[in-house]
Amino acid sequence: MRGLVIRSTGSSYLVRTDDGATRECVIKGTFRIKGIKSTNPIAVGDYVRIDLAEPGSPSYITAIEDRRNYIIRRSSNLSKQSHILACNLDQCMLVVTVNYPVTSTVFIDRFLASAHAYRVPVILVFNKVDLLSDEEKTDLNELCTLYGDIGYRCITCDALHGVGTDVVNDALKGKVTLIAGNSGVGKSTLINRILPELDLRTGEISEKYNTGMHITTFSEMFPLPEGGWIIDTPGIKGFGSFDMEREEISHYFPEIFKHAAKCRYGNCTHTCEPDCAVILAVEAGEIHLSRYISYLSMMEDEDEGKYRKDDYA
Repeated sequence: MRGLVIRSTGSSYLVRTDDGATRECVIKGTFRIKGIKSTNPIAVGDYVRIDLAEPGSPSYITAIEDRRNYIIRRSSNLSKQSHILACNLDQCMLVVTVNYPVTSTVFIDRFLASAHAYRVPVILVFNKVDLLSDEEKTDLNELCTLYGDIGYRCITCDALHGVGTDVVNDALKGKVTLIAGNSGVGKSTLINRILPELDLRTGEISEKYNTGMHITTFSEMFPLPEGGWIIDTPGIKGFGSFDMEREEISHYFPEIFKHAAKCRYGNCTHTCEPDCAVILAVEAGEIHLSRYISYLSMMEDEDEGKYRKDDYA
């Protein structure tokens, strides 16, 4: 029987089968070693085949259908393995905050590059705009202009009080959407505003570190009343790129890729070469410095935290 994985806890899965039932499922041990270099070989959004079990026992997942796309990152503790956030997506909404807590532009750019690599459109949702000072509102406007000029849609909202969430809701209709972001940016609050009957737990921000704490502990899909699904995922602390060749990284930064065609050398890395059109564009302000810093961090395969001091350069 065929079904859609709507919840994953890591050891078990909830699958909505084609007959409309939801069934607890597990995978056989041998399933994990079929060349899948992921900490979660099955992810929310996967379409799978299952063998039905006797009542009271979990069914077995026997196969995964080919994926249309997915969002993947390097596993936080196992650098040679990946973690799949979700599969078969129409779009992602990356929830970010200028403050309370600060979302680094390197984190944003790494997420956008990964999504671009796997052909998943992204909408940036800037939350908690009601808490911003005048200076921070200027930062917000600059970020919206920066990413809007590249081609990403930006939505501003105050999920706690429902300001701007109607725009978010309209963008979700009829689509399968991954809701992602750092812990504490208000993902659960936003989902509660869209689907209040879920009443998801929300957390406080650490005053000492200005960071959020993990509240959501596993990934789950929820149907929308007007069609489509949203996928809630645990907060992401960092976003390490996975399985990207260095020469491909510039392809996932649209404005860098555009200028790269004018470089003197066909194999230019855009880091130190003479007559590099990308470096000249950065110096001329045609490519934002923060985007170029994010590009360099991925080229050097460095931890994003090294670059956070330059977030809004």
